[in-house]
Amino acid sequence: MERLPRGFYDRDTVTVARALLGKHLVRALNGQRLVVRITETEAYIGRTDKACHAYGYKRTPRTETLFAPPGTAYIYLIYGMYHCLNFVTEKAGEPCAVLIRGAQAVEGLDYMAEHRFGVPAAQMTRDQTRSLLNGPGKLCKALALTRAQNGASLLGEELYVCDVGEPPEEIKVGERINIDYAEEAVHFPWRFWLS
Repeated sequence: MERLPRGFYDRDTVTVARALLGKHLVRALNGQRLVVRITETEAYIGRTDKACHAYGYKRTPRTETLFAPPGTAYIYLIYGMYHCLNFVTEKAGEPCAVLIRGAQAVEGLDYMAEHRFGVPAAQMTRDQTRSLLNGPGKLCKALALTRAQNGASLLGEELYVCDVGEPPEEIKVGERINIDYAEEAVHFPWRFWLS
C-alpha cells in the first residue's frame, strides 16, 4: 500500500475531500493495525466558511491545529462526548481541513466491534453492523481516536492514509450535515460520499 505524502494534503481542500474517498485509513494500536476504507468526507475552509471552527482565521487553543502543516490530524470533541477526525489541508497557516464522516471496516473488525459495542464482530446485530462507522464520532470510537492524537502527523506510524488503487465508481455530492448555524455556508456542496 502506498502511503499518501504531504503533497496529497497540500492542495485545495474540496479536491482533497473528494480524493480521499476509497483510500484506506490505517490506525496502529497496541501492536495491531486497524484499517478502514473512507466512504464519506466534508470540506471546511476557514477563510470563507462560517461552518469552520477557524472561520476568519480565528485562532484559539482548540483551533490551533487547523493552522498546522498539511497532513496533520485535527481531532476535536463535540457535545462533550464525541471525537471527530479531520485532516488538515492546504499550506500551513490556512485553516482548512477535511472531516472524515464515515468508513467501512477492512482490517481489525473484532477490535472495532469490541470498542464500539463490547462484543466480537460475529455477535453484532444487523443495526450495529450497519452503524459501526457511519458517523465521525462512531469512527473515532471504533479506532480509539481521541484528543490525544490531535496534532499527530499523517505521515507517521500511528495514523496514516494509503492509496490501494481502488478508485471510487460513483461519488455523490451534497450539502454538509448539522451546520444550521453557518448561514450561507449551509448550502456549500462540500460533502462527498460513495453511493
